[in-house]
Amino acid sequence: MDDLRLALLLNAVSPAVGGVLVRGEKGTAKSTAVRALAALMPPVEAVPGCRFSCDPHRLDPACPDGPHEAGPGESRPARMVELPVGASEDRLVGSLDIERALAEGVKAFEPGLLAQAHRGVLYVDEVNLLQDFLIDSLLDAAAMGVVHIEREGVSVRHSSRFLLVGTMNPEEGELRPQLLDRFGLTVEVAASRETGERMEVVRRRLAYEEDPAAFAARWAGEESGLRERIAAARALLPEVRLGDTALRQIAATCAAFEVDGMRADIVMARTATALAAWAGRTDVVAEDVRRAALLALPHRRRRNPFDAPGLDEDKLDETLRRSGGAGDGTDDDPDPDGPDGGDGGGDGDGQPPQDGPQGPAEAPEPSEPSLPGQSRDGEGAGPEQSGEQEGGQGGEQAPARADEPFRARALHVPGVGEGAAGRRSRARTAQGRITGARRPRGALSRLHLAATVRAAAPHQRARGRSGPGLLVRREDLREAVREGRESNLVLFVVDASGSMAARRRMGAVKGAVLSLLLDAYQRRDKVGLISFRGSGAEVALPPTSSVDAAAARLESLPTGGRTPLAAGLLKARDVLRTERLRDPSRRPLLVAVTDGRATGGPQPVPRARQAARLLAADGTASVVIDCESGPVRLGLAGALAADLGGPAVTLEELRADTVTGLVRSLQAPGRTHRTTRENTDRNTGRRAA
Repeated sequence: MDDLRLALLLNAVSPAVGGVLVRGEKGTAKSTAVRALAALMPPVEAVPGCRFSCDPHRLDPACPDGPHEAGPGESRPARMVELPVGASEDRLVGSLDIERALAEGVKAFEPGLLAQAHRGVLYVDEVNLLQDFLIDSLLDAAAMGVVHIEREGVSVRHSSRFLLVGTMNPEEGELRPQLLDRFGLTVEVAASRETGERMEVVRRRLAYEEDPAAFAARWAGEESGLRERIAAARALLPEVRLGDTALRQIAATCAAFEVDGMRADIVMARTATALAAWAGRTDVVAEDVRRAALLALPHRRRRNPFDAPGLDEDKLDETLRRSGGAGDGTDDDPDPDGPDGGDGGGDGDGQPPQDGPQGPAEAPEPSEPSLPGQSRDGEGAGPEQSGEQEGGQGGEQAPARADEPFRARALHVPGVGEGAAGRRSRARTAQGRITGARRPRGALSRLHLAATVRAAAPHQRARGRSGPGLLVRREDLREAVREGRESNLVLFVVDASGSMAARRRMGAVKGAVLSLLLDAYQRRDKVGLISFRGSGAEVALPPTSSVDAAAARLESLPTGGRTPLAAGLLKARDVLRTERLRDPSRRPLLVAVTDGRATGGPQPVPRARQAARLLAADGTASVVIDCESGPVRLGLAGALAADLGGPAVTLEELRADTVTGLVRSLQAPGRTHRTTRENTDRNTGRRAA
């Protein structure tokens, strides 16, 4: 909480820092702390009557309410504008004033939230759940400080410079990297584990609920002192000097931690300057740079969605020490004797690099006892050789590490849905290209102006129109039909049985699932994870927007035992049935990761095929990732795919160009069924021969 308080105050001192992203678990007063910032912000002087809060001392010649005449402004409190997660794009950026357009026949612009937030604070609670089309508009405004609106015949440009503050719970999913980088600072918030602090929190909360006015009066003096200190720091800020030593430390730190681009350097410089002003100093010192790095760099260190944000403080201290000396900058060079020095790229102990292209994913595993009937690397074991694990209970093995993820080809749900906006399957959404118009179903939400005018125009004489306005009745209204992309529920059903337990093989399987999880993150999907092994199946992760939570559960997934394939499929059907009740518009995609063998429970093969047909009868789109390996392949995954009504794809095809036909096969299930059955029959014929 101290870091959160400091980050918010630094942005109040210097809005150029770029805002704050507050990450933390639920119930930690993130929103309460952010909303308290508005009362501490200095007042704003604006042009009287201007809807866009123009500064009277720096008039905007392009203001839609202008041109303004020079003169004194009016002082008002700084605004904190909240952007709801479910807001429309028109509400965010503004739109044509439909009422005036239809009643008066004039084009008038109605400002949105970005206009209201100009020279104030724009707060987004649960910012990680914000729809992509809102994020795109927010990114444009945050980057340019200007909003451009081109729609319904309206062309408007206005200034929009605001302090962006967002709160989020990482368990519900991560932010897109572009928006993440727009936040100047980030802080991680967690509830205190100190008994005394927790007691004080409860006391204050109860005191506030009992008498809010008295509680506010109790802290009015401290808040007043805080406002005065912010004002004093703002006044001192132009006098703060960022010397070459501090600037060298900033540049060296950003280079050492390999952050992308130059925004981190600029944010660190502004933050360090604000820290000095907050402390009442006119020189930036090393401690200011250190604290600025801890606030500005953690969220810029992520290389993929599964990396936890953070900073190695020992490395930070060493970098600051080495770059803190004055001179020509030669002390910024890497130590030639250190791990980054030299020209050979060795491992730092004076030994030459090992021959061969092996990376971490291909490094040999520590010696382990082999499974009965299984070779050391887990390859080439036929059905007879692996039967002891399948037929018996099998010992549970330590979780295998996932291979390096790769770029997986896109999987789509066939047809056109109406789910939440995303990037996977075709859907009728609030955003996207206009494909037509229709009569509104219920309340009008997206007016198709041209279609409405065309519907009303033939009736104007009969309705007695005599002025410039258009006489429009309810039956004339038309709403736009748009087609874009939706997000889906991607439910992974992973075989963790003994037949999948070979270390190298399970590592490849986990790498493939991890690659699909990365794809789901980029397409804004919800994901769920079911594993089956031993005597049953379990929901390792209920459907959630947190893809990194799914990756963590996948990494710790144990293996071994029988293959209760039917139990896994039936568990998936139960989960999907529940999710249809919770979110009926989100279409599911079932991804079964298995070699197709079924050995657990009574009559394992017939029950597995029956469960697959039940899922197909429910209309669930499915894909089978065939994990069978070795020279002898039984083709059981293909038979499972035929029963599910979807294609079967090998691990190799998942990352190869040959999977291009997968999307087509999903959209032509009848052809897929025939092809899969033909392949299965061919394999069966070979075995019989």
